[in-house]
Amino acid sequence: MKRSLLFIMLLCTAGLLKAQTTSTDTASADALMKTLSTPEKGEPVIATFKATRLILSQTTETVKKNELNFLVIHRFGDIGGSAGGGKTLWGLDNSSDIYIGFEYGLSDNLNIDFGRSKFESLLELGLKYNLLHQKTDESIPFALTLIGKTGLKTYHSNTTLFDNYSNRFSHLLQAVVARKFSPALSLQVSPMYLMNNAPFPFLAGNEKNIFALSAAGRLKFSKRMGLLIDYVHPFSDFRNNSTDPRFYDGLGVGIEIETGGHVFTINFTNAQAISEFNYLNDTESSWGKGQFRLGFTISRIFDFTRKHRSNY
Repeated sequence: MKRSLLFIMLLCTAGLLKAQTTSTDTASADALMKTLSTPEKGEPVIATFKATRLILSQTTETVKKNELNFLVIHRFGDIGGSAGGGKTLWGLDNSSDIYIGFEYGLSDNLNIDFGRSKFESLLELGLKYNLLHQKTDESIPFALTLIGKTGLKTYHSNTTLFDNYSNRFSHLLQAVVARKFSPALSLQVSPMYLMNNAPFPFLAGNEKNIFALSAAGRLKFSKRMGLLIDYVHPFSDFRNNSTDPRFYDGLGVGIEIETGGHVFTINFTNAQAISEFNYLNDTESSWGKGQFRLGFTISRIFDFTRKHRSNY
């Protein structure tokens, strides 16, 4: 009898232990599934903008480590006004500026940039650092990127002004603050401080140093296309009061198209020049006079990461 009772007690104990183990395993599995199905909080917001540049402005986006971004930017001539019209095929016969540039990722957040502009035969070298990333949980509500560049006018006919070689240099400090409000809408503002070793254009009373503020945005209207607007205002007493020549704020509108490996932008702007060193100093074209032009930007990323190249 005692053996029968002992056997029954052992069976009950084993059943309880099995039930407890099964319950524990089920709870662990449920916890694991819950973890896998719940998105991580505090993740960086990606693709605030699709490219490192809009029309006039740079964005907060950087090229990833060991990637090279090849840029071709082109501005045609005036569509209207005295220099436009049918005789120049509405500006397509001319080019006001052409820019060839390279952006290389030293790290995911740090780029080194080099480019050359037709306008003023300008060479420029810069660094771009993504300091803050917007987070999905709003712990950081915006992205912040810092930019520092140096420009050199290698060829210019005004040898009197450039009797000292250092006068050929200009420097730019810039902060870009951006926020992605929704999958369709991204906005940014960018304060800039431009320092010219010699004033440009070379006019009496012109300042060497200029503070400017730009505002830009992108509104996506399909999976691969978006509307761009880009505006910049230099704070300059000389430019505000000058009538000959007359200076204007830069304004651009365009359409951005993502085509797999390329980002292609078609735009219209009154700024003749592409580089900040030139359009902040010298934008003399007016939308109201038909002095705006067609332009485009082609951005192409090349990946030089070894493990990626080995897959080809």
